[in-house]
Order: sequence, then C-alpha cells, then structure tokens
Amino acid sequence: MLFDTLGFAFFLSVVFLLYWFVANKSLSNQNTLLLVSSYFFYSCWDWKFLSLLLLSTLIDYLIGLKIHKKENNSGRKFWLVLSIVINLSLLCTFKYYNFFISSFNELMTALKIQANLSTLNLILPIGISFYTFHGLSYVIDIYNRKTEPDSNFINYAVFVSFFPLLVAGPIERATHLLPQIQKERKFDYGKAVDGLRQILWGLFKKIVISNQCSIYSNIIFNNPSIFSGSTLLMGAVIFAFQIYADFSGYTDIALGTARLFGIELLQNFSSPYFSRNLTQFWRRWHISLSSWFRDYLYIPLGGSKKGKWITIRNTMIIFLIGGFWHGANWTFVIWGFINAIYLIPSILFQKETFEKDKITKLKVIPSLSEFFQMSRTFMLIALVCIFFRSQDISHAISYFSGMLSKSTFTLPAIRPVLLFFVIGLFLIIEWKGRDQTHALKNFALKSHKVLRLIFYYSLIIAIFLSRTPEQKFIYFQF
Repeated sequence: MLFDTLGFAFFLSVVFLLYWFVANKSLSNQNTLLLVSSYFFYSCWDWKFLSLLLLSTLIDYLIGLKIHKKENNSGRKFWLVLSIVINLSLLCTFKYYNFFISSFNELMTALKIQANLSTLNLILPIGISFYTFHGLSYVIDIYNRKTEPDSNFINYAVFVSFFPLLVAGPIERATHLLPQIQKERKFDYGKAVDGLRQILWGLFKKIVISNQCSIYSNIIFNNPSIFSGSTLLMGAVIFAFQIYADFSGYTDIALGTARLFGIELLQNFSSPYFSRNLTQFWRRWHISLSSWFRDYLYIPLGGSKKGKWITIRNTMIIFLIGGFWHGANWTFVIWGFINAIYLIPSILFQKETFEKDKITKLKVIPSLSEFFQMSRTFMLIALVCIFFRSQDISHAISYFSGMLSKSTFTLPAIRPVLLFFVIGLFLIIEWKGRDQTHALKNFALKSHKVLRLIFYYSLIIAIFLSRTPEQKFIYFQF
C-alpha cells in the first residue's frame, strides 16, 4: 500500500475516523487501533513477514524489561549483547547473506578455487532496516539508563511499527516517540490542517518531481553508452533531485500523517540542497539515520574528541557502515567511502564548520558566493549519487567514463525543459520555507484566502496531471 495511492487515502480516512470518533474515549483503544492498523498496513506488502516484525518486537520488548530489572552490569550487558546479536543476525540473514555468499564465491573464482556455496531464496522484508534500528535504540537507551521500558506491550509495539514510519522511517527514538504514545491525545485542528498541508507537499514532491525525474533518469542510467557526457551529467543532476524529492516526499507524508493522529515524528530533512558545505549537508540529510549513527556508533568510538586521525577513522567507519546499511551492493559501500573522503579536508583543516541555523540567516536571495557554495555542494553530492543509482561497479565506471569524455561540452541529447521549470518552482517554494519543518508550513498563509486556495488546488491538479504508473519509494528497498 503506497502513500501516493487512492488505496492509502481510503485506509487513512477510515483509521482517522475510527481513531477520533470511535476509539477517542480511551488511550488504550486508540493505541490498539494504531497497532492493528499498522499491522494491517504492513500485511498489505507481504503478510508472511508480519511474523518477523512481531518476533523482533517481542524480543526487544522482553529484553528491555530484563535489562531494567538487572542491577549488576554484567547481567545488563549480557542482555544488551543478546539483543544486538539477534537483531543484527535477522537483518544480515535477510539483507546480506546472499551478498556475502556471492562475494565469497566471486573471490574464490578469481583465485581459481572452487567454492560454489549456495545462496538462499530470500525476499527482503520491507522496512527491516528501519524497525531493527528502532528496537536497537530502545534497548541501548534502556541499558544506558536514558529511558525506562514500557511494560505495556501495545505501547512499545506501536513505537516500533507505527504505520507512517514503519517502512522507511524516520528512525525514531523511544525517548521522543514513546512518551507521546503513553499520554492522552486530543484532536488539534491546527495540527491536523498542517498535517494535511505537509502531506500535500509530500505528494507533490513524489508524483510531480520524483516520478517525472525517474522517467529521464531511468532512460539515461539504463543506457549510458549511447548518450553524450553532457546528457550523462544531466542524468546525475536529475537523479539527485529524484532521490531527494522521493525520500523527503515520503517523509513529509509520514510526518503529516502522524500529525493527523496527534503525534510528532522526528524531522528527517532540513533543506539539505541549500547547504553550503558537505558537513552541513550531512546534518540536514536523513537526519534520523545520521543522528542514530552519531549517538550509537560514532560517539562510543570516540567521536571527534581523540584527535583528527581518530576522527577520520570514525568518520570512515560511519560512512562505510551507512553505505552498507543502504543495500547489499559494493556500489553503496563505495558511495559511503567517497562521502567520507569528501569530509576529510574539513576534518584536517577545519575549513567547513557546521552552523545549524546558517541557512535560515541568509538573505532573501543568496549572494553569488553563497550560490556558488550551494551549487558546489550539490554537484559533489550529485556525482557520488551515480554510485548510489548504478546497478554495479562496472555500470558506475562506464557512466563516469562517458561523462568525462569530450562530449560533455556538447548540448544534452535530452532536454526536459518543462521538468527543469517545475524543479525551479519547487526550489523557490523550498527556499521560502527553508526555516520551517516543511516548505508549506507558512507558505502563502499571509495571502488572501482565494489566492491560497488557488495555490493548493494548483498543486492538486499538478499531482493528478503528473500521475505515472505506480512507483515504489526508493527507500523502500532499504
């Protein structure tokens, strides 16, 4: 059940009405409804994997209680390690087993050694990377005494499997989401309207921007040998917009949907393509994953407080694991490696320091210097995204080879003028709302009601006119 389908709109409407008009007398009833709805939502993808979600949820729920009851550190550490081993074993079996076996077979073949180890006929359960990290953060936070376990299994199960975030995040924390699940929620008209506004913007991103970009990026990336370097370069730029509109569009729909039920999820994007350096970019892109790695891996490894070389080592570890988290393919590992290399100069020379509110303090129109910095950052990200999009390493190398030819200085064979015009309007709206939790939060609110309605209906019309055959969100594969 995709967010951008009429089926989901019907499902959401039914759950919303039941939540506020039938189950509203009891918090327990509301949470039970959210859990049943979330499991139904997940079952629509593949009901067979619902048992895996339930197993993962139950294990971390019970281990959380065990850790909390243990007084001695050795006992607490035993249960923590057990949770980590079980969670990562499940994740690695379904997501990485075939990759490791295939890579080992290829290595042995290259060494002229016969090692035909068999792969398994496994389907990747949707959302496993996300709900695994939910469970791990919960158990680790209990171990570190940052939170206490919830003895109510339904509350915890909603935290893990709340349907707006279940299949592609954001990756929530128990310290942030569980308290909202545990307390009574009253209908807030203002929040609901803002949630609908954010859903609308997310649908616009996905259907009008991402899906249209995918038409051109698929043509170009699937046939790199027949296109000029300039066309390949344009393909990389188009894909950079596609993946941002796709993933941040999903996040907007997820956050807006949660707000309809009186729940605030973590912000996952904060105008990343307006970043003026790469350090800033990675603080604004997929924030919930970046902060998860920072808190549960980077800081325990020593963070940036043990010298520059340790900082470089820790940065490299984080990005290599982050790349591998995205998928069982060497292209993702290389993608992570290059992104880590990008950050080494800023670590060594401290040229690029992150200032959280820097984007919001810029003038209405950026200066030429600021525009150049943003463009440079965007192009570096767009180029490394070629590895993210490529099927394998040879595909990526072929793409880069074609892009670095003399034909890069010719006109592109494909010139989607209308698409770039729409992207331009999209960027203007994103720029106007860059200091908000989403672009439409305050956009046009000061305008006359008629003008505001014209704007919203224009977005709706654009969404219906731009509909293409059903396309999954890119991050569903992770």
